[in-house]
Amino acid sequence: MDIVEAIHHRKSIRAFKSDPVPQEILKEIMELALRAPSWANTQPWEFAIVTGKKLEEIRQACVEKAEEDPNPDIPRPREFPEPYDTRRRVLGRKVLELKGISREDKEKRRRWLLQGLRLFGAPCVIYIYIDRSFYLQSDGLNIWPVFDCGLVAENIMLLATRYGLGTIAQIQAVTYPDVLRKALGTPDSKLIVLGIAVGYPDRDDPINQLHSEREPLDNVSTWYGFD
Repeated sequence: MDIVEAIHHRKSIRAFKSDPVPQEILKEIMELALRAPSWANTQPWEFAIVTGKKLEEIRQACVEKAEEDPNPDIPRPREFPEPYDTRRRVLGRKVLELKGISREDKEKRRRWLLQGLRLFGAPCVIYIYIDRSFYLQSDGLNIWPVFDCGLVAENIMLLATRYGLGTIAQIQAVTYPDVLRKALGTPDSKLIVLGIAVGYPDRDDPINQLHSEREPLDNVSTWYGFD
């Protein structure tokens, strides 16, 4: 699979088979993903790759905290000005439609929220974290290690397609960082940025038919100096 095919093939998977992902495959993915660029080659990313009983422990603990307010290490957006709010609402509507959930059905929507906390049944998750001292600096925030984590995360997700794997990058996976610190022994000196659920997609689930839309290039780009 070449890079163009991988880019077209990658999408967020929201229903996984329970089949385990071999550690050898995950090692190959991670070793190649480390070729991602970073500010001055600082390589700020660290990883916790979790499966099995430890992952089930995390899933259950997150579900038990579902009624609590989210408290991620990297704050979530508080506002979505246009056009960003419309884009996220369109995606949300399509997800609910494919799951057969009406906006008025609060119970089904709650159960779907819990599926996210369960990582949509993925048998593995890759947590990405950074050093707190590199992000929180004396004169303000250094956002670049988070940006760099996005680059390595994209590498991971594109490489996963080579092995027939699906992924979804989830802020929801790190909503309750205290759960992860307790389960994984992650020190307070680290900030947990993102979780990437990894597994074999359940092709029979209608939710995996979803391909989210992208803005046309002409809507988001301006060209200068071209004849």
